Amino acid sequence: MKTSVVQWLFRLTAAIILLQTLYFKFTAAEESVYIFSTLGMEPYGRIGSGIVELIAAVLILIPRTTWLGALMGAGVMLGAIFSHLFVLGIKVKNDGGELFILAIITFLCCIALIYWNKSKIINLLKLKL
Repeated sequence: MKTSVVQWLFRLTAAIILLQTLYFKFTAAEESVYIFSTLGMEPYGRIGSGIVELIAAVLILIPRTTWLGALMGAGVMLGAIFSHLFVLGIKVKNDGGELFILAIITFLCCIALIYWNKSKIINLLKLKL
Protein backbone atom coordinates (compact mmCIF):
# COMPACT_ATOMS: atom_id res chain seq x y z
CA MET A 1 0.00 0.00 0.00
CA LYS A 2 1.39 3.37 -1.00
CA THR A 3 1.45 5.95 1.77
CA SER A 4 -0.27 9.22 0.92
CA VAL A 5 0.86 12.70 1.88
CA VAL A 6 -2.04 12.90 4.36
CA GLN A 7 -0.93 9.68 6.04
CA TRP A 8 2.63 11.01 6.31
CA LEU A 9 1.27 14.22 7.82
CA PHE A 10 -0.57 12.21 10.49
CA ARG A 11 2.53 10.06 11.12
CA LEU A 12 4.78 13.10 11.48
CA THR A 13 2.29 14.94 13.70
CA ALA A 14 1.95 12.00 16.10
CA ALA A 15 5.68 11.28 16.15
CA ILE A 16 6.71 14.91 16.65
CA ILE A 17 4.30 15.41 19.54
CA LEU A 18 5.44 12.14 21.16
CA LEU A 19 9.11 13.05 20.70
CA GLN A 20 8.90 16.67 21.85
CA THR A 21 7.52 15.65 25.25
CA LEU A 22 10.50 13.37 25.92
CA TYR A 23 12.79 16.25 26.83
CA PHE A 24 10.47 17.22 29.68
CA LYS A 25 10.04 13.65 30.90
CA PHE A 26 13.71 12.68 30.76
CA THR A 27 15.02 15.93 32.30
CA ALA A 28 12.50 15.81 35.16
CA ALA A 29 10.93 19.14 34.23
CA GLU A 30 8.79 20.62 37.01
CA GLU A 31 5.48 20.16 35.19
CA SER A 32 6.25 16.56 34.28
CA VAL A 33 7.29 15.69 37.84
CA TYR A 34 4.12 17.38 39.13
CA ILE A 35 1.91 15.34 36.78
CA PHE A 36 3.44 11.99 37.64
CA SER A 37 3.62 12.81 41.37
CA THR A 38 -0.10 13.64 41.29
CA LEU A 39 -0.72 10.29 39.57
CA GLY A 40 1.46 8.50 42.17
CA MET A 41 3.84 7.30 39.47
CA GLU A 42 6.94 9.49 39.92
CA PRO A 43 9.65 8.75 38.71
CA TYR A 44 9.02 5.31 37.21
CA GLY A 45 5.79 6.23 35.41
CA ARG A 46 7.39 9.34 33.93
CA ILE A 47 10.48 7.55 32.67
CA GLY A 48 8.55 4.43 31.62
CA SER A 49 5.98 6.37 29.65
CA GLY A 50 8.80 8.34 28.04
CA ILE A 51 10.47 5.13 26.89
CA VAL A 52 7.18 3.78 25.52
CA GLU A 53 6.50 7.08 23.72
CA LEU A 54 10.00 7.04 22.20
CA ILE A 55 9.51 3.50 20.90
CA ALA A 56 6.02 4.36 19.60
CA ALA A 57 7.30 7.45 17.76
CA VAL A 58 10.10 5.51 16.06
CA LEU A 59 7.72 2.70 15.07
CA ILE A 60 5.21 5.20 13.66
CA LEU A 61 7.90 6.62 11.37
CA ILE A 62 8.89 3.20 9.97
CA PRO A 63 6.34 2.25 7.29
CA ARG A 64 6.30 -1.49 8.12
CA THR A 65 5.68 -0.84 11.82
CA THR A 66 3.44 2.22 11.72
CA TRP A 67 0.48 0.13 12.88
CA LEU A 68 2.33 -1.07 15.99
CA GLY A 69 3.57 2.40 16.90
CA ALA A 70 0.07 3.78 16.39
CA LEU A 71 -1.40 1.12 18.69
CA MET A 72 1.19 1.96 21.35
CA GLY A 73 0.72 5.70 20.88
CA ALA A 74 -3.06 5.44 21.07
CA GLY A 75 -2.80 3.41 24.27
CA VAL A 76 -0.44 5.85 25.97
CA MET A 77 -2.54 8.84 24.86
CA LEU A 78 -5.73 7.18 26.07
CA GLY A 79 -4.06 6.88 29.47
CA ALA A 80 -3.04 10.55 29.32
CA ILE A 81 -6.55 11.64 28.32
CA PHE A 82 -8.15 9.64 31.14
CA SER A 83 -5.59 11.04 33.59
CA HIS A 84 -6.54 14.56 32.55
CA LEU A 85 -10.28 13.87 32.73
CA PHE A 86 -10.35 12.02 36.04
CA VAL A 87 -7.30 13.11 38.08
CA LEU A 88 -5.32 16.07 36.74
CA GLY A 89 -7.97 18.25 35.14
CA ILE A 90 -7.84 19.70 31.64
CA LYS A 91 -5.49 22.52 32.68
CA VAL A 92 -2.30 21.48 34.44
CA LYS A 93 -0.25 24.16 36.18
CA ASN A 94 -1.84 26.93 34.10
CA ASP A 95 -0.94 25.40 30.72
CA GLY A 96 -4.32 26.41 29.27
CA GLY A 97 -5.10 22.79 28.47
CA GLU A 98 -2.20 22.49 26.00
CA LEU A 99 -1.07 19.05 27.19
CA PHE A 100 -4.64 17.76 27.03
CA ILE A 101 -5.10 19.10 23.50
CA LEU A 102 -1.79 17.57 22.38
CA ALA A 103 -2.89 14.21 23.83
CA ILE A 104 -6.19 14.43 21.90
CA ILE A 105 -4.42 15.34 18.64
CA THR A 106 -1.90 12.51 19.03
CA PHE A 107 -4.65 10.04 19.92
CA LEU A 108 -6.70 11.00 16.85
CA CYS A 109 -3.65 10.76 14.58
CA CYS A 110 -2.87 7.30 15.97
CA ILE A 111 -6.48 6.15 15.51
CA ALA A 112 -6.37 7.31 11.87
CA LEU A 113 -3.08 5.45 11.36
CA ILE A 114 -4.59 2.32 12.89
CA TYR A 115 -7.56 2.62 10.54
CA TRP A 116 -5.32 3.05 7.49
CA ASN A 117 -3.25 0.03 8.54
CA LYS A 118 -6.12 -2.17 9.67
CA SER A 119 -5.44 -4.79 6.99
CA LYS A 120 -1.95 -5.38 8.44
CA ILE A 121 -3.42 -5.83 11.91
CA ILE A 122 -6.17 -8.15 10.66
CA ASN A 123 -3.66 -10.25 8.69
CA LEU A 124 -1.48 -10.55 11.76
CA LEU A 125 -4.43 -11.75 13.84
CA LYS A 126 -5.42 -14.43 11.33
CA LEU A 127 -4.11 -17.85 12.20
CA LYS A 128 -2.54 -19.67 9.30
CA LEU A 129 -2.49 -23.39 9.95
